[in-house]
Amino acid sequence: MTTETGAGQWGTALSMACSYFDLDCKVFMVKVSYEQKPFRREVMRTYGASVTPSPSMTTEVGRKILADHPGTTGSLGCAISEAVEVAVTNPGYRYVLGSVLNQVLLHQSVIGLETKAALDKYGVKADMIIGCAGGGSNLGGLIAPFMGEKLRGEADYRIIAVEPASCPSFTRGVYAYDFCDTGMVCPLAKMYTLGSDFIPAPNHAGGLRYHGMSPVLSQLYDDGLMEAVSVKQTDVFEAAEMFARVEGILPAPESSHAIRVAIDEALKCKETGEVKNIVFCLTGTGYFDMVAYEKYHDGQMTDYIPTDEELAVFRAKLPQM
Repeated sequence: MTTETGAGQWGTALSMACSYFDLDCKVFMVKVSYEQKPFRREVMRTYGASVTPSPSMTTEVGRKILADHPGTTGSLGCAISEAVEVAVTNPGYRYVLGSVLNQVLLHQSVIGLETKAALDKYGVKADMIIGCAGGGSNLGGLIAPFMGEKLRGEADYRIIAVEPASCPSFTRGVYAYDFCDTGMVCPLAKMYTLGSDFIPAPNHAGGLRYHGMSPVLSQLYDDGLMEAVSVKQTDVFEAAEMFARVEGILPAPESSHAIRVAIDEALKCKETGEVKNIVFCLTGTGYFDMVAYEKYHDGQMTDYIPTDEELAVFRAKLPQM
């Protein structure tokens, strides 16, 4: 099993299930999150999971990644590679995927269905729907029923994917076939990608630090049915702090990407005098992310944005189809 935050709640829930059923649960947690989110790591260990920072020296693919990227803090793509290797080389093990692919988006669509039901109950129609996007499962689940209406011509919505400026798969990636993992052991998928060898800066975007994007969302984006924007992490935490002080809820860094753009869009409406219903998804709370909030409050948080030259290096390594 791989885990990231945003997908961190997923890892914790699976650890609890493994504990209940007395199963051997091995978790590969992205190294930067392993270090930045020690309490999330300890929750999983409390429920009986063994948690390994990825990339690690415990797998062949992990050792190769470390040789190619000495000192790397890892990414979701690295953790996927290691988890798949363990699953296929140990009898009785299964790999549990938490993002990107179609079946996960379908599972997450309960979020969108509940949102749609609540809006319909109160006679509210959304004008725009905003969600954070890393691998795409949360956003895909949120927008599913609304996009269905849009595709059938029953209603129109402005749909916005928000990603970190440090890992801009949609806004600066290319639509191409690529590996879903850094170790290149998984199948190819056609998606917006920065290149499977791309490892994001060790920022606090958690589960949004993934080089590619859901094939379904990639197709919708390429067809012009949704938009994408990227935001800097200092701006994200500014919005997170504002949200916490107004709503009394400390949001997860991933959720705060959507909050940032929801605030920006609301301010635009304030300037123009327009009245719009803005829906965004609060994916989780940030109580396991206090290291990130500490960095922000102490003025130690920085914004890293890859250059075009850096991205070109990884783009050149894409599979030639």
